[in-house]
Amino acid sequence: MSRKAGGLLLVLLALAQFISALDYNIVYVALPEIGRELGFSTHSLQWVVSAYAVAFGGFLLLGGRAADLLGQRRMFTVALGLYGVSSLFGGLAQDPAVLLAARAGQGLGGALLLPATLSLINTTFAEGRDRNRAMAVWGGAGAGGMALGSLLGGALTSFFGWESVFWVNVPLALGAVVASFLIIPADPPRVTGRSFDLAGVLTATLGFTILVFGVVQGPELGWTSATVLAALFGGLALVGLFLIVEARTAEPLMPLALLRNRNLVTAMGVTFIFMGTFGSQYYFFTMYLQNVLGYGALATGLAFLPSALIGMVGSTVSEKLLARISARTTIAVGLLAGAAGMALLALGMSADGSFAALLPGIVPLSLGQGIAWTAMFVAAGTGVAAHHQGVASATVSTTQQIGGAVGLAALVAIASSGAATDSGPALVPGLQTAGWVAALATVAGAAFALTLRQPRNTAPASTDVEQRAHATV
Repeated sequence: MSRKAGGLLLVLLALAQFISALDYNIVYVALPEIGRELGFSTHSLQWVVSAYAVAFGGFLLLGGRAADLLGQRRMFTVALGLYGVSSLFGGLAQDPAVLLAARAGQGLGGALLLPATLSLINTTFAEGRDRNRAMAVWGGAGAGGMALGSLLGGALTSFFGWESVFWVNVPLALGAVVASFLIIPADPPRVTGRSFDLAGVLTATLGFTILVFGVVQGPELGWTSATVLAALFGGLALVGLFLIVEARTAEPLMPLALLRNRNLVTAMGVTFIFMGTFGSQYYFFTMYLQNVLGYGALATGLAFLPSALIGMVGSTVSEKLLARISARTTIAVGLLAGAAGMALLALGMSADGSFAALLPGIVPLSLGQGIAWTAMFVAAGTGVAAHHQGVASATVSTTQQIGGAVGLAALVAIASSGAATDSGPALVPGLQTAGWVAALATVAGAAFALTLRQPRNTAPASTDVEQRAHATV
């Protein structure tokens, strides 16, 4: 691919990440109004976030395998189309069930989109400087989507209602579909003799979906309730069955040989912790600003803007750090900065606090998020063969989404324990405790990141030596 064509492709892939991030932050800002107008309870409101995460986490492996077998462009366009249609139905929803179904549809679209996007990056740009730069642009587009999402979400919710935060995705997604046919090269003919591993698809999708459902429902129904216990043990049993199926099938959904790649396995653990801690901060930040300080939707959107802009800076810093130090050190730096930010954010919360008191925590939290995000996915794709990039991206993204659902459920339970109301000063102690717990978990994630394997040489990614190394996975 020529430099110009590669640049256009990167712009399109960054746009896809921008759309996904835009929706992520827009929904957080609109949560209080969605809860009031559609009748969600405090605990059930998290399902507006978790319905997306459950579907995303449950179908990611299918999305990754589909990108590898059916073609990257094919899955990229299908995913964006599904995302746009689901967003349309989300905006038309009049009750919680329809909205949650639309969010699940968006999650399915995201599960097909992310592996195709990362696979296109990892197979188009050579491992090393070119790929690091592409990942930084991709990560920066996500931070930009969050920046605009926070502001746009507040403005749209204030002037047009919460429905508009879904409708804005429709023209963006459908426009990207049209552009993909003009920019992404056509998929090669499908390789014959390779199948989808139907047994693996069913056990993985059901297992991860049921498991995350049990974790999310635990705080509301009680961890000893029959529904939660059945979901947890049933999900674990199906995941175990999935691993048995994968070990015995000739064309596995997730080749278990990938788990011999220590960088991929470590990246899976790091993304689980990252999403469970960093990802949950948007929920608690929104709750504090609107339910404690009394901010409106527009003011909340403006309050998110510094965080997202600093996150974009963090993505640029990550690219520079990756060029000078290892991925594992870059990830550890990002996570430790984020942990410090979480602790400072918790200290800055009070019943009569101000946004200025939160800034000392927002800066390191957002900078660390941008640094760690880019480096995590660089580490995950290192040493993986081109024909396995889709499923490898899906594997690490599965743990990311499950971590987000698990972390949010656990931290919501911590934050709401002992609080007699859904708003006011009584929420502050629980929010602070959740912040401290998230900070400690992030420090543990930094320690785990140090188990990443250091590169053995600095040869360019296109050398025969590295190509032979890729062929072993």
